[in-house]
Amino acid sequence: MHLLFNFLFLIAGIIWGDWRNWRKYHSTILFLWFGDLLYNVLCYDFKMWEYKESMFGLNFLPNHTVISLLIMFVAYPSSVLIYLGKFPKKKIKIVFWVLFWVTLFSLVEFINLRYLNLISHHHGWTIWWSVLFNFIIFLMLRLHYKYPIVALLTSIPIVWFFVIYFNVPIDKKAW
Repeated sequence: MHLLFNFLFLIAGIIWGDWRNWRKYHSTILFLWFGDLLYNVLCYDFKMWEYKESMFGLNFLPNHTVISLLIMFVAYPSSVLIYLGKFPKKKIKIVFWVLFWVTLFSLVEFINLRYLNLISHHHGWTIWWSVLFNFIIFLMLRLHYKYPIVALLTSIPIVWFFVIYFNVPIDKKAW
């Protein structure tokens, strides 16, 4: 099913993404990748959420890491190219645009969690934390696009909050 979801994101990205100006969004895509990579490193042995495949792609997507890489290389760039490429200028439209993306990502996760068994939550993470996290992500993507250094600096206390709140055992990592 992850193959299907990512295929749909890819098709949406091809149709609605701002491919003509992809270079403008490249560093923001890397910013999103870095955040996901940081999560996967910090939480390697203490996952808040874990992707799994239950239907079609078991041979191609055997574990969380492979599924996460698929999402990073397909769904994230497609989403950023649409989200930033079609970002509105009027404040009320901005609010609805962000709400649309937060709802889309949260709804996909809810369906995957509740009905398709494609993701599981652990260590106190819930769908409501995912909704909040999606708000943070989409606001940070726009912030990074406009003010990259501010977004990077703002990310530090956000990451620190989640590490402390969820007691992620980073002190036990063998760096």
